[in-house]
Amino acid sequence: LLWDRLFDVGRDHGLQAVGMIALDQTRIEAGLPLLEVDFLSAPHAYLEPRESSPLELGLDWAVDFTDGNDFVGRAALEREAEEGPRWAFVGLEVDWYELERLWNAAGLRPQVVGRPPSRTPVPVRGDGRQVGQATSQTFSPLLKKHLALATVERAYATPGHVLELEMTVEFERLWARATVVELPFFDPPRKRQIAKKRQEATA
Repeated sequence: LLWDRLFDVGRDHGLQAVGMIALDQTRIEAGLPLLEVDFLSAPHAYLEPRESSPLELGLDWAVDFTDGNDFVGRAALEREAEEGPRWAFVGLEVDWYELERLWNAAGLRPQVVGRPPSRTPVPVRGDGRQVGQATSQTFSPLLKKHLALATVERAYATPGHVLELEMTVEFERLWARATVVELPFFDPPRKRQIAKKRQEATA
C-alpha cells in the first residue's frame, strides 16, 4: 500500500523504482568498496595475500589512534601507518576515446553503455607486469567514462599514474589505458554542502 501511494504521488515528479544494479553503479561512482567483492572479511581471508587492512582500503578515517584508545591490532596498524601500506585502494578511469580504440579494432562501437556493473576481478598492469586487480567496474552515463575500483601496489597509486586494465572485447582480452584518480569519482558540491550542514547541526 505504501509503495503504491508513493508511486501515485511521485509519478509526476519522475519517481522510478531502482534495484541492485542501479545501487551497485552509484556505489562505484561514490567510490565505496563492497564487502566480499572489493575486499574480504577477516574470517574469509584464509591466505595472507587476500587480507586487507583499513589503511589499504582508504578507511584510515575509521581508525582512532588517539591515546587511551586500545584495540586488537593497534600496534600492527600503527607500524603500517608509519611505514605506509603495501597496497592502496584507488579509482581507475578509462575515457571514451580509449574504449573506441579497443572496440573499433573489432569493427564495433564500444559495447559498454547499459551493461550492468561487473564484480568479476580482472588484472591491472603497470610497467608490463600485474600490479593489482580491479574488482568492481561500470560505465557511468553520468560521467561518460568507464570506472573501476582497484587495489594496486602503493607505488602505482599516485593520481595521474597511467596503468592498464584488462577488458574483454569480442571474447579477446585486451589492455585499456586507465588513469588512477582520487575517490570518489562523483563528488558534487551539493554533497559537500549537505555534509557541512549536518556537521553544523550536530556541533
